[in-house]
Amino acid sequence: MRPFSFVLRLLPLPLLGAPLVSFAHEVYVLDPATVSLDIANVSPNPFSLAISNFPEFSLWALIGVITVGAVFLISILHKIEDWLCPALMTLKPFAPVAARVTLGTSLIFAALHGGFMGPEFSPFSQSGYFTTALITLLYVSGASVLFGLFTRLSAAFALAWYVFLFFLYGSYMLTYLDYAGLAFLALVLGSGSYSLDGYRGAAGFKKIRLRRLIQRLEPYAFPLLRLCFGAGLLYASWYAKFAHASLALDTVMRYHLTDYFHFDPLFIVLGAFIIEVLLGIFFIIGFEIRFAALFFLTFLVLSLLYFGEDLWPHLVLIGGSVALFFHGYDRLSFGGRFFKRMSREPVF
Repeated sequence: MRPFSFVLRLLPLPLLGAPLVSFAHEVYVLDPATVSLDIANVSPNPFSLAISNFPEFSLWALIGVITVGAVFLISILHKIEDWLCPALMTLKPFAPVAARVTLGTSLIFAALHGGFMGPEFSPFSQSGYFTTALITLLYVSGASVLFGLFTRLSAAFALAWYVFLFFLYGSYMLTYLDYAGLAFLALVLGSGSYSLDGYRGAAGFKKIRLRRLIQRLEPYAFPLLRLCFGAGLLYASWYAKFAHASLALDTVMRYHLTDYFHFDPLFIVLGAFIIEVLLGIFFIIGFEIRFAALFFLTFLVLSLLYFGEDLWPHLVLIGGSVALFFHGYDRLSFGGRFFKRMSREPVF
C-alpha cells in the first residue's frame, strides 16, 4: 500500500480522483521512456468519454456549477465580508513578500538541482564553459531576491533567463510561465517590506523617469502574475491532459487510481483537464481567486504526498498560490472590478 493511500479511504473518493490527477506533473512521475512514447503516439480524446457517458458527465458538471455558484454567493454576502475582510486585508501587504521569497527560494533550489525550473530538462548541460557561471548567477540571484537585496537587478536576470529558455525549448516553457510572472512582479515592486534594501533605505529609484515608469507599472504587477499563473495552468493542462492525454492516462494506471476512484481512467483524465482549465481561467479573469488558490494548494499538497514528487519544482506553485491568496482582488480582476466596495471585496 502506498504511504498516503490510507488517507484516501477516509475522504469522499469520487470528489478526489480528478483533482489528484490535475496536480500531478506527469513528466515528473513517469519515466523518460514512457513520456517520450506518450508524446510521440496519438493520444485518445478525453471528450469522447463525455459523449459516451453523458448522464454521468452532466451530473458532475452540475455539481461543479452548483459548487462554484455557492462559493460566489457566499463570497459576496455582506455579513461574511464584514466578518472576514478585515482579516484578509491584513494579508495584502504580505503578498509581495510571499512572491519575492517564492521566486528567490525557487531560483536557489533550481540551481542546487542543476536545472532551472523542472527536473525534466537540464539547460546547463548545453551552456558549455558558462555552466558554472550560470549556476553561480542563479544562486546569487536567488539569494538576492530572497533577502531583498538588489531585487530588481536579480529579477531582471531571472526574466532574461526565462526568455532564453523559451527560445531554447519553445512553447513548452509556457508550463513555467509563473516564473516569468513572479520575476516581473519582483522587477516592478522591487524589494519592498522585510528586505535588506528596505532596511538600508535603498529600495527605490533615484532617477525620476525610472520612478515614474515603475509607478505606472505597479498596478499591473499582480494582474500579470495572475495572468501568467493561470496561463501556465492552462498550457500544462492542455499539454498533458488533452494534446498528450496518454501522459495523464498512464499516470492514472501506473498509480492505480482506479482502485480508489471507480471511473473509466479516461473519464478521470477528462475531469482533471476541466478542473485545471477552470482554475486557470479563474486566475486569469480574477474570479474566486482565493477559492481557486485554496483549492489548488489543497490538492497540490495531496498530489505531492500521494505521488511522492519532489517538492522543489512545486515551490513556485505553492508560493504563487499563497501570494495570490494574500493579495486577493485587484482593480483589473472580475471580482475587484464589479464587487469590490470600499474596504470590502469578495471573500473567496
